[in-house]
Amino acid sequence: MKNKWIFAPIIIAAFVLMIAIGNTAQAANISAKSSSKFIICSGQTYALCATASCFVMDGVSYCSCNIENGDSISLADSFDNGQNVCTVNAQGVSNGYMVSTYSLPDSVVAPNGDQALYTCPGQSSTGAYAQCDGGLCFASTEGVTFPGFSQPLSDSQIICSCPITVANPSTATLGYQIVGPYPCQKSFFKNCSRLVANKKTGSQIYVGAPTGTPKALTRALYGSVPKINQCLP
Repeated sequence: MKNKWIFAPIIIAAFVLMIAIGNTAQAANISAKSSSKFIICSGQTYALCATASCFVMDGVSYCSCNIENGDSISLADSFDNGQNVCTVNAQGVSNGYMVSTYSLPDSVVAPNGDQALYTCPGQSSTGAYAQCDGGLCFASTEGVTFPGFSQPLSDSQIICSCPITVANPSTATLGYQIVGPYPCQKSFFKNCSRLVANKKTGSQIYVGAPTGTPKALTRALYGSVPKINQCLP
């Protein structure tokens, strides 16, 4: 039976996704050294937000993420004595929350996936996107109606609160990637523009990350990267 808790729309921690991962990655466990940038959380229940859409309210994005079980990867963000993203997620099981971490969504893997990574160019993109690695998610939102979403969430979905990044082409050295429909639809690239994707209350944005991050995290987690559906402008 699924327990319910009172939803508290706060962000306890937000971890920024990074790109610089080596070609090989040593799997870490829950007792990884605090100096490790990334950590693999083994055999946990976690929120997967990589394909999520989000509702913006008062400058914060609330994203409809999937509840998964297994191994995932995240910035370790270690604190105190041996605490990190994996220990925080483990503690959430009995405290009404979980953490958003990353694993490769089956929906973007070729040849059967019906979604793809859309690349928004750094030199021209001005849109906003949610960065959900390390976002806090609240169990009270499972299976209920939430503002900004037309249908109630299923029991395998959860709302995660995630910080918003707004692209700035004047300073960007690379673009970012969001997940959209596959086969590629040219019209979906409108989400790379601030006219569609922005921080205004009521806006719909998508979870994203700097270009190359999904593949880098996939390699770090699994040791290799399968063929992924991709759409370029």
